[in-house]
Amino acid sequence: MHKRKLGNSGLEVSDIGFGCMGLSFGYGPALDKQEAIGLIRAAFEKGVTFFDTAEAYGPFTNEALVGEALAPMRDQVVIATKFGFKDGDPGAGMDSRPERIRAVAEASLARLGTDRIDLFYQHRVDPNVPIEDVAGTVKELIREGKVRHFGLSEASAQSIRRAHAVQPVAALQSEYSLWWREPEADVLPACEALGIGFVPFSPLGKGFLTGKIDENTSFAKDDFRNIVPRFTPEARKANQVLVDRLGRIAAAKKATPAQIALAWLLSRKTWIVPIPGTTKLHRLEENLGAASVELTAEDLRQIEEALAHLQVQGERYPAHLAARVGK
Repeated sequence: MHKRKLGNSGLEVSDIGFGCMGLSFGYGPALDKQEAIGLIRAAFEKGVTFFDTAEAYGPFTNEALVGEALAPMRDQVVIATKFGFKDGDPGAGMDSRPERIRAVAEASLARLGTDRIDLFYQHRVDPNVPIEDVAGTVKELIREGKVRHFGLSEASAQSIRRAHAVQPVAALQSEYSLWWREPEADVLPACEALGIGFVPFSPLGKGFLTGKIDENTSFAKDDFRNIVPRFTPEARKANQVLVDRLGRIAAAKKATPAQIALAWLLSRKTWIVPIPGTTKLHRLEENLGAASVELTAEDLRQIEEALAHLQVQGERYPAHLAARVGK
């Protein structure tokens, strides 16, 4: 696994990171703790040095899991976590007041069992707190040595610029994939202009781009995808054409659709680092194999041509969650 730098921050991480949310939150029942620890450590052994968590995942349980799993190799990895939801509960709304950010930092340090947070993201922009106050608070935490780098998630280009003027933003984490390319309009150009790294979450379309989900797939009752318009059976059936095209390109490259989707992201910019998540070792190995897939100019042309004739069906979030992004 090669390394990449997230923009001009000097923060160096593996080409592909590991999104830890799904180990304990969002996609059905939590994985057995020892299995989850084993999977995180397997990722490290295979070259991953970038691990993503948040107080909201669980809430709280995911940070403790990640901290325990990475304790033996703490100085060799970059741990990212997040603040921004009231009491750590995504359902309770946003809370990025300075005192709350400080409280989250202390609690996250304790759960992670570490003395510093490598990358501290604002999980969603809080419309009730000026972004300058948020950036200023993280700036103080950096000065105190509790945080190393500041990040934003799902922020607009305007918010990114305002925050960056107070405290340099090392990374912007937002959804980005072959079936959600909205960041290309304004956010990626802003990141490039300011020297900010970009960390795509859901780089495999919440699993859809793997080719292992179709209109007949059923999800666990507490799986987030049950409320996502893009995952209705009708939308999945309509969007299958994208996966079919991806599958043909993958077969020609002797790769999998997931590997092509991740390799495509890696080809976009040298400062883009996707963070796919999984609960299975063979999927982890498959995802990491994408770093070795070389897409030629002709491969990329074929992918663009395939996408140009497709209209992905269904919104990526239900309305109440869509209202929180791009602020």
